[in-house]
Amino acid sequence: MIYTCPMHPEIEQDHPGACPICGMTLEPKTIGEGDEEDQREVRSLSRKFWIALVLTIPVLIIAMGHAIPGLRVDAIVPKHVGKWIEFGLTTPVVLWAGGFFFTRAWQSIVNRSLNMFTLIAVGVGAAYVFSAIAVIAPGIFPEPFRRHGEVDLYFEAAAVITTLVLLGQLIEAKARSRTGQAIKALLGLAAKNAHRVRDGQEEEIPVDAIQKHDLLRVRPGEKVPVDGVIVEGHSNIDESMITGEPMPVSKDAGDKVVGATVNQTGSFLMRAERIGSETLLAQIVQMVADAQRSRAPIQKLADTVSGYFVPAVISIAAITFVVWSIMGPSPAMAYALVNAVSVLIIACPCALGLATPMSIMVGVGRAAQAGILVKNAEAIEVTEKVTHLITDKTGTLTAGKPEVVSRVAADGTSEHELLQIAASVEAHSEHPLAGAIVEAAKKETFELRDVTDFQSTTGGGVFAQLDGRQVLVGKEKFLADSGVTLSNELRRQADRLQEQPQTTVWVALDGHAVGLLGIADPIKPTTREAIRTLHDMGLKIIMCTGDNRRTAESVARELGIDEFRAEVTPDEKIEIVKRLKASGAIVAMAGDGINDAPALAAADVGIAMGTGTDVAIESAGITLVKGELMGIVKAMHLSRAVMRNIRQNLFFAFVYNAVGVPIAAGALYPLFGILLSPMIAGAAMSFSSVSVIANALRLRRIEL
Repeated sequence: MIYTCPMHPEIEQDHPGACPICGMTLEPKTIGEGDEEDQREVRSLSRKFWIALVLTIPVLIIAMGHAIPGLRVDAIVPKHVGKWIEFGLTTPVVLWAGGFFFTRAWQSIVNRSLNMFTLIAVGVGAAYVFSAIAVIAPGIFPEPFRRHGEVDLYFEAAAVITTLVLLGQLIEAKARSRTGQAIKALLGLAAKNAHRVRDGQEEEIPVDAIQKHDLLRVRPGEKVPVDGVIVEGHSNIDESMITGEPMPVSKDAGDKVVGATVNQTGSFLMRAERIGSETLLAQIVQMVADAQRSRAPIQKLADTVSGYFVPAVISIAAITFVVWSIMGPSPAMAYALVNAVSVLIIACPCALGLATPMSIMVGVGRAAQAGILVKNAEAIEVTEKVTHLITDKTGTLTAGKPEVVSRVAADGTSEHELLQIAASVEAHSEHPLAGAIVEAAKKETFELRDVTDFQSTTGGGVFAQLDGRQVLVGKEKFLADSGVTLSNELRRQADRLQEQPQTTVWVALDGHAVGLLGIADPIKPTTREAIRTLHDMGLKIIMCTGDNRRTAESVARELGIDEFRAEVTPDEKIEIVKRLKASGAIVAMAGDGINDAPALAAADVGIAMGTGTDVAIESAGITLVKGELMGIVKAMHLSRAVMRNIRQNLFFAFVYNAVGVPIAAGALYPLFGILLSPMIAGAAMSFSSVSVIANALRLRRIEL
């Protein structure tokens, strides 16, 4: 198995580990592999985090307990005992639980690619080593840096930073293991067995045993095993998992069928043409996997910053040590050591490390309250920059389920009676349009009447006897071929409905057409307002759908969508995304079907409707629980607020360093005789962290 880095695909090795450039955990290149390794990493990080947390809490209480009113830690644990307890508890936290920080930091130094782990290791190491020396050999520190005869310790800083970073690593590992769920869900769609026909004999075989040109029998309710062509029979096939469209497709001999789609009504014989990796489902799986692996994680920004920040801080600390050891007062080496350590402690990456995850953590929680599920931090970061929104039609802009939206009655027949007649007959049909008619009747609590002599004509309509009268329900041609009289007025009404566009179902009674029903996939109530708001936010909206051009044009015109593409396949959707990205656009893709999964994964940010398929949800960075486009508006507002909050946090973190590092280095000593002790440096560092946390918590009150 070959492992690679998502950020640096040129890094490849035959065993798991960390990227020598950025420090990220390597991922397997092969689809579906590495699950056990991911789980092993999650278990290891989880164990280290919980043990570190248990050990860190008493360290924090001993070190900071004096700040809690009414709590006298010194009376329970004397200082001379407490410092050894802190030392004993912090050592396994830093050296065992956080040991891999130092390993990756060392790799970054060897490879001359300083990253976030370098920053963490320097900060944690400085706080721990300084404190350990203060416990083991306190005599080397000068008197001005003692309080009540004791040197201040910073074990709590080392332990807390280690524990927080471990938590971030654990969350990242769990998210990484979940990225494979989209692949698993896709693979799970495929049929497991097939019925092969040879020499007139039918046998059940595993799908893997199918050869090209094999004849396969597919019964009603079964999945089509592989891609092929029908050689005998007729059926309606639910292809929604591939096309995203709710209407089943009528198939006859000579028509192509796609593996993993569901046969609904008739039995047919097919010839296998594409098997294994050649099938459309296998190609979609590969597209999702490739698109997921191409995403760059948000840590890249922090690594870039730390690439400059870390060497700068280390250089300043080294210069501080040299200058004080040469020019400082006696004991010069002690002053040099203390001031160098003060620089490292005040530059400790706690605030910088918290700046992004705290805002993300609070922002994600606030988003969940608003019905927006965020898969990873990168999705929040990228959403702010989106310039183009590509949206599917069915299930995203529309409800995704056919409904009766129009009724046209004639010859003295009421709309109530028209629907009742049609529903009474269609209740015996398996066709999805029949289901829409029956569902409409149920909503209005109509009582369906008994029918007899029910007959169904494939691709045409149905016939039945109702109270001794002949009833026909179906297509216009079916009624005309059956000798039914069709008025010119009803024909004009049918043309009008088809322009909107709606699928027309005619109803005839005793040889005369008495009306027609218009069936369509209705636009969701909040879609129009969402489109207007997104336009106001500066987004260009493009609708891509597998539906026909007339339907797509009608929906686009009605909603004021900027552009539309009709009759597009899954691979065409992903090509549209790639072309827009190549032109410099930041692309968000919103969809709900399996056909949308590759494009969702390939877009800068994928937005799945919570009413859609598990595969679409797993492939997306953001999921809207209610499945409405207004959720995208909320997600945009949230993203902008979170990223603004992160920038404020980074500003706080860097301002403290910009002001504190020169003071810690002794810049004020020549003029004012002021030195910044490690205790004050630690307090400043803690205050910067408190500022970052307090600012991040403001996101809980943001209005979406």
